[in-house]
Amino acid sequence: MKLVVLTGAGMSAESGVPTFRDALTGLWSRFDAERLATPGAFRGDPDLVWGWYRWRAAQVLRARPNAGHDALATLECLGHDVHVVTQNVDDLHERAGSTRVEHLHGRLLRSRCADCGAWREPDPIVAPYDGPDDGRREAPPRCERCTGPLRPDVVWFGEALPERAWDAAVSATAGADRVVVVGTSGLVQPAASLPTLARRRGVPVLEINPSRSALTHDVDDYWAMPASMGLLRFVDSLGAV
Repeated sequence: MKLVVLTGAGMSAESGVPTFRDALTGLWSRFDAERLATPGAFRGDPDLVWGWYRWRAAQVLRARPNAGHDALATLECLGHDVHVVTQNVDDLHERAGSTRVEHLHGRLLRSRCADCGAWREPDPIVAPYDGPDDGRREAPPRCERCTGPLRPDVVWFGEALPERAWDAAVSATAGADRVVVVGTSGLVQPAASLPTLARRRGVPVLEINPSRSALTHDVDDYWAMPASMGLLRFVDSLGAV
């Protein structure tokens, strides 16, 4: 079966990765996460923004895939054609073993030059973090090519999605036998439009979420449960090809 699984913050939250809706603590308690995740915030105070993302990267590196991530990798092992489309910027799907993952909002554990776009190896955003548990300001490294500041390779508010990832997500959704939406509020566009695209093509959509979302009224089936519980149930319902 050709499956597209759209995952949101609720998926990673079960691995202990904070969501943007969680209250910030420590150094960041004075700030709204959405105000830190903008090009303007980086231009205005690059040390603050880079420090926040370095702290977030350290949290992700300590996190481990949960049973939901493992369930999606199991579906591949059972012979299903699984295409994961995620709004999350962590690498937990890949670490669990999923082989086709589209990151609509970029990747936290990778950085690039804010001026020329060049990469740097080894990537400084994943270097060991020796700051306090509640974070610290940290000057972004400079690009070896043009001396511009490095920034996390994520999609900030006001920026366009990566074209290749978006095109792949749309293509996979249109050609799927079934779409599963897991742990997303359904409020962030254009990702939230993918389930609607599926239904217009006659593709059935299942939503797995502990509480109803902006998408629930427009899906074929809704399971009110956490991501890992729902995906384990989904694997059991399909079995091997």
